[in-house]
Amino acid sequence: MLTQSQLKECLHYNPETGDFTWLKPLANRMHAGDIAGVKAKSGYIYIKFDSKRYSGHRLAWFYVYGEFPDCDIDHINLKRCDNRIKNLRKATRSENLQNTVLRKDNTSGVKGVSWCSITRRWLARCGVNGVRYQLGRYDSIEGAINAVMEFREEHHGEFANHGGNHDR
Repeated sequence: MLTQSQLKECLHYNPETGDFTWLKPLANRMHAGDIAGVKAKSGYIYIKFDSKRYSGHRLAWFYVYGEFPDCDIDHINLKRCDNRIKNLRKATRSENLQNTVLRKDNTSGVKGVSWCSITRRWLARCGVNGVRYQLGRYDSIEGAINAVMEFREEHHGEFANHGGNHDR
């Protein structure tokens, strides 16, 4: 099991940039001062350490706080490669899923709002802790938007995200 002292002996973490650099490279192709890790297609940074692949955001948390979290680590600004410590926070799986952008297959343009062709009204839905709530059907899209946004603010708290990709 990787210890914090082993990590700090081989890697330096810059909390302002979120980057790791090698102090003591573990392979011949690496050099001291090189940026550690690779960006995967998923957008996450992965760093190989002693033949094991680690997520950059989890290593950053471990580097700063001395513990591997037993929960998710949420990227507040939704940028998976942004491992600045101020952009990371502990989250339950449900909280992590609340802080998401608008899905690509969304047709209304609003997170949690869809058109019901049967009732010919706008449907507002939102989930909390694995439970999906129907918030009502509305004649106007604005009514559905207001309902889902109010629900999200009340139940998601600091993890509330109305579908935008935001910087913090």
